Amino acid sequence: MNYLVHLYLSGDDPELQLGGMMGDFVKGPIPAGYSEKIRLGLMLHRRIDSFSQTSRHCRNSRRRLHPRFGHVRSVMVDVFYDHFLAMEWSGYHSRPLEIFAEDFYRVLVACEALLPDRLARIAPRMIEHNWLVAYREKAAVERALRGLASRLSRPTPLAEGLEELHRHEEGLVNDFRGFMEEAQEFSGKLLDCER
Repeated sequence: MNYLVHLYLSGDDPELQLGGMMGDFVKGPIPAGYSEKIRLGLMLHRRIDSFSQTSRHCRNSRRRLHPRFGHVRSVMVDVFYDHFLAMEWSGYHSRPLEIFAEDFYRVLVACEALLPDRLARIAPRMIEHNWLVAYREKAAVERALRGLASRLSRPTPLAEGLEELHRHEEGLVNDFRGFMEEAQEFSGKLLDCER
């Protein structure tokens, strides 16, 4: 669910980024039909997801959120971290977020035939509404949480999660910064080993 974080941690290679974006949509064994770099991007996405589950920074963020949110606290943290990365983008990347997003949207369009069905369905909305840049706005965070809540099979209070962002923002931002420092090192080492 944290699209921007996964794209950023995939580096600047378009195929690695595409694999990083596809990670939430490709389940089970990684299909052999994808290019080596897309497969690497998918693998990196899965490793980052596992890493975030054990990261003390992500754990701290989940603990900050009210227990009534239960298992969707992980989803909330993912969305909040995308918001923080969009807000602090210039501290992480030399290219403006608007240009980074436009470049990736072009990759999505050019590789439409490779996209898993669910990603192919949402990609036009992602591009039209410029989700990656829109994450700077709390209104976009709220829309994302509401959208995710509507797709879950069981009712959860996820749609009300923006209150938690307001309530715990300072601590969550500090957790995010600590996580990003570790995640950059983690993903960098993984990519170096696989190349």
